[in-house]
Amino acid sequence: MPRVSGAEGEEAARALLSGAVEALPEGRLAEQLAAGRPLRVKLGIDPTAPDIHLGHCVQLQKLRDFQDAGHLVVLIIGDMTARVGDPSGRSSERPVLSEEEIASNAETFQAQAFKILDRDRTEVRFNAEWLSMPSEGLFGLVRRFTVARLLERDDFTRRMERAEPISALELLYPVLQGYDSVAVAADVEIGGTDQKFNLLFGREVQESFGRPAQSVLTMPILVGTDGVRRMSKSLGNYVGVTDPADEMFGKLMSIPDDVMGQYYLLLLSEELPPDIAAVDAKRALARRLVDRFHGEGAGSGAESAFDRVHVERELPDDMPTTTLEPGAGGTVHLPALISDQFGVSRGEARRLLQQGGVKLDGEPVGGDAFDLPADDLAGRVLQVGKRRFVRLLRG
Repeated sequence: MPRVSGAEGEEAARALLSGAVEALPEGRLAEQLAAGRPLRVKLGIDPTAPDIHLGHCVQLQKLRDFQDAGHLVVLIIGDMTARVGDPSGRSSERPVLSEEEIASNAETFQAQAFKILDRDRTEVRFNAEWLSMPSEGLFGLVRRFTVARLLERDDFTRRMERAEPISALELLYPVLQGYDSVAVAADVEIGGTDQKFNLLFGREVQESFGRPAQSVLTMPILVGTDGVRRMSKSLGNYVGVTDPADEMFGKLMSIPDDVMGQYYLLLLSEELPPDIAAVDAKRALARRLVDRFHGEGAGSGAESAFDRVHVERELPDDMPTTTLEPGAGGTVHLPALISDQFGVSRGEARRLLQQGGVKLDGEPVGGDAFDLPADDLAGRVLQVGKRRFVRLLRG
């Protein structure tokens, strides 16, 4: 990549900063781009869960923007920092995972991330490579920084005000994440707005080792399908990248019109088309994202299935089946069946029944109908919500 003028560097920076909240220090990215060499753009993730949702894809999409501009992504799998636990946005210490869980989660994360990232422009590193250091190396690293500086982060301040415990390991987290930037010679680091302290602290760690300090890009937190709160599995307002195609399409069709612009910008790196109806723009978004995660043509298939169920009010052509296993007296406990088939807790299944969210052949099941004869269920279609179906077969 040849050196370019300052004005050209600024223009390139503006294109790459589309959708970002902050780029710090101001003007630094433009200077780096003007130097005319491929930048090493870092994202660190701790594999604490097996699956990711579209909220995680905001940062991956920005990485892809850098790749398309000729830069190299350094994807750091935090197999060591996952054992410490990132305190960002937390009111308590994170649970510790086993090495087997971390390794399994890391494998599935990469498979999902490469639905967006270009493998040929991605360098994958595991930070145990350099953080599994002798004790003298760790002591030499941490003595460069003060506890007072680490306690400046908002998460710790709030927990101290509430007299909640903070572990010594949590205090180390920003130091270890910052050392990742030293180890991989990061030029740029990307993260969510909740990561701002860690990202900026990485600059301090680099400078303490006499290395050029990275520039920092913070990305917005994607709002969930409710249009109000951040996308989260615990809130139930998420679209998982491993969701079945039909379910993914249906969830995307449920997002409010007023957040469509954010979804287009953060997930497709495009502006919302101004000249088409909101429902058509939503369908186009859903088709493209389903194609991204399920393969070309899957979006159109999911759209057809959506129309059969929600427009033509028909049952889907293709639905899973399950064989009933009656208990004592030949009855089936519906909360257990719903839990097994749709991945919800039995408590959530009971709540859905009581709220009329469960249907048999299109008719709501009574709120107190927890146990039904297997003979009355065989051959019927059990539906939970608007998009989940299973046909019940006689055992």
